[in-house]
Amino acid sequence: MRISVVREIKPQEERVGLTPANVEELTRAGHTVYVERGAGDASGFEDEAYVRAGGELTDQEQAWARTELMIKVKEPIESEYRFLRKDLVLFTYLHLAADRPLTQALLEAGTIGIAYETVQDETGLPLLTPMSEIAGRLAIHAAARHLSRAGNGPGKLLGGAPGVSPGRVVIIGGGAVGLNAALLAIGLQAEVTVLDMSPRRIRELETLLDRRARVLMSNPAVVEEELAQADVVIGAVLVPGRAAPKVVRHEHLELLRKDALLIDVAIDQGGAFETSHPTTYEDPIFEVDGIRHYCVANMPGAVPQTATSALTNATMPYIKKIAALGADHAVESDPSIAKGVNTWSGRLLQPGVATAFPDLGTPSANDATAVPLGV
Repeated sequence: MRISVVREIKPQEERVGLTPANVEELTRAGHTVYVERGAGDASGFEDEAYVRAGGELTDQEQAWARTELMIKVKEPIESEYRFLRKDLVLFTYLHLAADRPLTQALLEAGTIGIAYETVQDETGLPLLTPMSEIAGRLAIHAAARHLSRAGNGPGKLLGGAPGVSPGRVVIIGGGAVGLNAALLAIGLQAEVTVLDMSPRRIRELETLLDRRARVLMSNPAVVEEELAQADVVIGAVLVPGRAAPKVVRHEHLELLRKDALLIDVAIDQGGAFETSHPTTYEDPIFEVDGIRHYCVANMPGAVPQTATSALTNATMPYIKKIAALGADHAVESDPSIAKGVNTWSGRLLQPGVATAFPDLGTPSANDATAVPLGV
């Protein structure tokens, strides 16, 4: 199969979809791999390393034009929509439930769009988990910085000091993001509360966190009570393939301390706070009713060397299967990949996206789990 990897052009996204080691593995299997010049620079992978691995250097136009399977990290932005076509398989993070224009572009082009974040196996979301783990840790780095005066915050230290109370961190959602945020916050000696709605997950978190944090059943009354005491609130909720639920509404802002900080890690899926909108590392903070919001999208892009390696460790088994079998047979043979299919030849197959945009198509139960040969 002809495979391409391109340089990410979404602002401040510096990860890359394949490392030179990945390219070598694919070329040894008989595939042709095109690499856009400079694609791996920010992740520490020079063009020469890709050439030594058997990759062929090319420009953006040719990388898209020649490929059958495009490997990216982030969803195409508007300037890349022109490259989408019917005979293309796109394997990347898509987050379509928060992106109607891209959803329409994929459907109109007939592109097969397989999203990392909806690939699902018996362990959960194997291609989302490593980035969620990194994003959770980065959320605490952001909290520490933006509580300080250097980050234009109130001048608080998350861990407090002898005789001085530590900062209070409330994490809404106890998945991979929430767990990793909690572990790092505990390590900084903050006072940590995690809210989750699953009794089973609450029990797991009690063990995983070794009772060093409060783990509470989330409900509206508990959320309001915890918001009123928080220095930092981290939105870490996720429903696979769907827009994130709005767990903090606009009217909740009046409950918060005026120097509190909201960090919305769910912003790639539309945000867990009603008042959120995406920001960048260059301009990460905005205020609503005097409450600061930190809503940086694709947070792991700030640590591309670490994030690229963690991501490709997870994606390569799936890339190899799609390359070896083709999209049709890979989907038929692997239910995990089938669940990753969001768009297929002009059809919308991801139920969560269809819920967000009901006028664009409603998948059947069969569509949600498999795509038959010949579609």
